[in-house]
Amino acid sequence: MMEKFVLATHNANKLKEMSAILSQYGVQVVSPGEVGITVDVEETGTTFAENAMLKARAICDAAGLPAIADDSGLCVDALNGGPGVYSARYGGEELDDKGRYTLLLRSMRGQTTRAAHFACAICCAFPNGDTLTAEGTCGGTIAFAPMGENGFGYDPVFFVPEKAKTFAQLTAEEKAEISHRGRALAEFAEKLGTYLKK
Repeated sequence: MMEKFVLATHNANKLKEMSAILSQYGVQVVSPGEVGITVDVEETGTTFAENAMLKARAICDAAGLPAIADDSGLCVDALNGGPGVYSARYGGEELDDKGRYTLLLRSMRGQTTRAAHFACAICCAFPNGDTLTAEGTCGGTIAFAPMGENGFGYDPVFFVPEKAKTFAQLTAEEKAEISHRGRALAEFAEKLGTYLKK
């Protein structure tokens, strides 16, 4: 009997990624829509972990099932860690991915310090009140111009020195190996495996 977990996302790619990882633990990952939930959680946290926990708890309470949520973003040293938790809303709701990374490149004009990192926090809330958390980061620099066609968000301008490519130039598999989300997922899967054995 597969145990059902709700993933707090409407992103089909995230759902597929999480299903592939967690199916080995006998976990079936479903979207909020599949269990009839339409909860819109306001991300009022000041950290990725706080936002992920807010979403996981709200979905868990609404579904009465364990819920997993993640929050991630880009932290740029020259912008004092920004856009950070506001990565998806950087420059306002009307901007798309290209608009956001173009704005970022404009903000970085003349900056010699281009160090940045992606961060991801994953939280899981259980109906009994238990919680699990995991975090991952991936260091890099902000490129001077967008490169590559893959990925989404800030991927075309996030350059990974060890690969000598931007995230958008990596294959999905290459990115998963080194990405902040890949690292957080690996830690989370391990913790969940241990928790479910109890």
